[in-house]
Amino acid sequence: MKHFIDINNFNKKEIDEIVTLAKKIKKNPKKFSSFCKNKTLGLIFEKQSLRTRLSFYVGMQKLGGSVLELQSKDIGFDDIREKAEDVLNVLSQYIDCVMIRNNNHKQIVNLSKENILPIINGLTEYSHPCQILGDFLTLQENFKNYKKLSIVWIGDYNNVLRSLIHLQNIYNFKLNVVVPNQIFKHHKNEFLKLENKNLKYFSNPIEGVKKSNCIMTDVWVSMGEKNNKTKYFKNFTVNKKIMSNASNNAIFMHCLPAKRGNEVTSDVLDGKNSVVLKQAKNRMYIQQAILIYVLKK
Repeated sequence: MKHFIDINNFNKKEIDEIVTLAKKIKKNPKKFSSFCKNKTLGLIFEKQSLRTRLSFYVGMQKLGGSVLELQSKDIGFDDIREKAEDVLNVLSQYIDCVMIRNNNHKQIVNLSKENILPIINGLTEYSHPCQILGDFLTLQENFKNYKKLSIVWIGDYNNVLRSLIHLQNIYNFKLNVVVPNQIFKHHKNEFLKLENKNLKYFSNPIEGVKKSNCIMTDVWVSMGEKNNKTKYFKNFTVNKKIMSNASNNAIFMHCLPAKRGNEVTSDVLDGKNSVVLKQAKNRMYIQQAILIYVLKK
């Protein structure tokens, strides 16, 4: 049984397979319009969602499948009314695959080991692999030689960055991680385990973005996080000055939603170098490819 939990669970060949499939779906969607016929996807949300919800919902329908949105509190997916394993066992009698978005990464890892249903990680507090694969597709569309790219992350050490680092460890492109010293110290041990010659840490955004092809960011405080870290991010707002220090062809990426004026200024978010809407659209094609990958016998 196949699952999609974290990018570092896969090798380069497997990731290439998923991204290549996404490109084929995007180029000729009609060809794939019945790939998931008579299949049903369950969506379990414990956190708010716009892009993940729409990309899976519409994506599955375009593949000829059906979708059930299952609110966690309504079905008792909390180990209080009954064990999560028991919930999944019941769901497996009705549906073919489940996407889970929660705040408990350990839970979905453990549930995937039970092999009750194919499980897709739609975001946890630890990682956001679907987002990063959608971003990887977007990068490949914007740059022919994506293997020689220089990418910069500016902001918090969060779930999106963690998935980005997992991807970098597989493809070995240049990645500068620009985070405040106070944030880096908290994650230093984890970072050092993943560090390589093309993965470097910076605390100065201007220095970190030099000659880069892509600048990525995210909100400074993740959804549901109670720790107010914004005081550490002075001078970390991606603005025209920071963009001007990157390469001439540099693009700006943000997984959205964005806090305008915090991690990015509106003129950059809405500017000619921004590909945020392309990122959002590409989520659907990657989601479709992931669905076909985990459902394929």
